[in-house]
Amino acid sequence: MPRSYQVTPKHPRPATSDTAKGSQTEAADSLKESQLVAGRGAFSFRQTSPTSRIETASLATLQGHLEAGQIEFRARAQHRVLEFTIESWARSGDRLSDLMYTHLRLAKEVQLHMWTSALERVVKLAGGRMEGGIVITTRPVETARDSTGMTNRRAMRRLADLKHRNVNFDAARIADFNKSTGWHVDDMIEPLPHEASGPPLRGGAWELARRLTVEYQLADPGVLRAVYRPDAPLEGRDMLLQIRFLGLRFAVGVRIGEVYEDERELDGRRAHVFGWAYRTLEGHFEQGEMHYQVWKWLDTGDIEFRLHAVSKAAETGPWVLRTGFRLVGRSNQLRFYRQICRRVRRLTEAGLETQRVAKAA
Repeated sequence: MPRSYQVTPKHPRPATSDTAKGSQTEAADSLKESQLVAGRGAFSFRQTSPTSRIETASLATLQGHLEAGQIEFRARAQHRVLEFTIESWARSGDRLSDLMYTHLRLAKEVQLHMWTSALERVVKLAGGRMEGGIVITTRPVETARDSTGMTNRRAMRRLADLKHRNVNFDAARIADFNKSTGWHVDDMIEPLPHEASGPPLRGGAWELARRLTVEYQLADPGVLRAVYRPDAPLEGRDMLLQIRFLGLRFAVGVRIGEVYEDERELDGRRAHVFGWAYRTLEGHFEQGEMHYQVWKWLDTGDIEFRLHAVSKAAETGPWVLRTGFRLVGRSNQLRFYRQICRRVRRLTEAGLETQRVAKAA
């Protein structure tokens, strides 16, 4: 699975020209050595203004590398400020590498330590000091298939089978479900980065969060992954949810129903709202409905991610899964909801930071 991450030391102070001269030579030698080990290199330089310049160096992996992808190093100097960025788009090169990175997470920790050390060394070579710490952004990107295609073909067969399954509860009575009838009704609100008042801004926090919900990048892929046909309309789309819990893996089906985007008034305030809901299908260990919404209050520019869920343990489906959910499911369910809310906030913040860096470059 491709991953992109961006690591930026905020504003190390540049050294004097005498101090930096030797450091630049040492850095160039290190870069040449990295080029021989990591792959082909392409270097470019461009100056955007008399007071600002950007230098980039790009590397692509070769056959036999643990990863497959490319990496770019960017240095941006502007009036006593130097910003250095490492940006990588890569996936594991083989199954062993994927095991070490994605599942055991050993390679991920080693890689993170390596890039953190590299950034600290850049600050040292520049003779400056780091201000604001290191910003790390990691975004998993779902692919159409894995390196062999086997897992994906099996998942696609299961996905195709969902069209023959019905919703596993009486959706017409959803408004009547509450605690007194044995149902859990949960509502969570997560504040997102603020933007100017009025309609949602293009490329702003509301729009970024909306895209996260449409692409279903809500759940931690280490816990849950969604398989669906991206060319299918959002409304009516079937999704196969692949869940990992306590070392076990199982798949359940849901179907997206209502999709909406409108303006609403609540307590005398107007908000622009986008959202959609899915309902559980036969074979799921739960039954119920889940809404994901992005709100923007037009008067203040405040933005919120909202989660609304109505659920209880399913009455049909695999006995083992239903029993397990009744025993330990509720606490894990609430934890999952909270993780989704925090993840949407973090990814929205990361998206805004990526845009800021790209715009500055």
